Amino acid sequence: MQSEEKELKVFISNRESSCDECGEGLGSKAWITLAGDKGALCLSCADLDHLLFLPSGNVALTRRARKHSALSAVVLKWSRARKRYERQGLLVEAQALEKAEEECLADDDVRERRREREATRREGLDRRYVDQFAARVREHFPGCPAGREREIAEHACLKYSGRVGRSASAKALDEEAVRLSVIAHLRHRETKYDELLAKGYDRWEARTAVEKAVHQVLQKWETSDSPYCRTGAADCHPLSVPAFAPVKQANATASRSIEQGRVSGGR
Repeated sequence: MQSEEKELKVFISNRESSCDECGEGLGSKAWITLAGDKGALCLSCADLDHLLFLPSGNVALTRRARKHSALSAVVLKWSRARKRYERQGLLVEAQALEKAEEECLADDDVRERRREREATRREGLDRRYVDQFAARVREHFPGCPAGREREIAEHACLKYSGRVGRSASAKALDEEAVRLSVIAHLRHRETKYDELLAKGYDRWEARTAVEKAVHQVLQKWETSDSPYCRTGAADCHPLSVPAFAPVKQANATASRSIEQGRVSGGR
């Protein structure tokens, strides 16, 4: 097996190419290799035309085929979108590929069980992370209604979402990251933010409009003697509690001020 430093590379050309040794026109999308002073060579002149192409995708098969192949080459293609060469697969000897396929078939069940165990382990880790995040929400916002800390944590920590809860600071349970997640939750759940977006408002305009309402609820949640702590989960929506009428008023006032600004501004 070749070391990565001496790894042979075959390129899929994006333009009309010809072999600098035999002179044959290879057309576009030709498979060529670069041989220093000799220039670009077709696979026949490079003595690589006996190899079989193994597309990328099956990690175990690729690893084993490369291990068993005395000669192999990485196949690369230029990506115009990413401005770089990207791996397409591997050229390997036929007997090496056959042996790799046999090995993969022999232990497929074992590898599948291993994948399942790993998935279960990751799921468990994610659950613990959500639990810890929810606990931090409750710690910093003791007035948060029962069960809402879990809702905030699950939404913020959703995998691959790019939300606050998936950031490095949030994974360290940073106080500011937790606070930002709570603010995002309040913006959607306790204000008319979504309604403003639906009306076509810019999100920064809409955020400014509901900022006061969010801040008012946030202050209540930060105290353990908040009425939120003493209500049941079914009755804890802040806009249904008379004590928080200013929240509604703030939403309505902010919405009117933006609407008036749009009218006066000729929008």
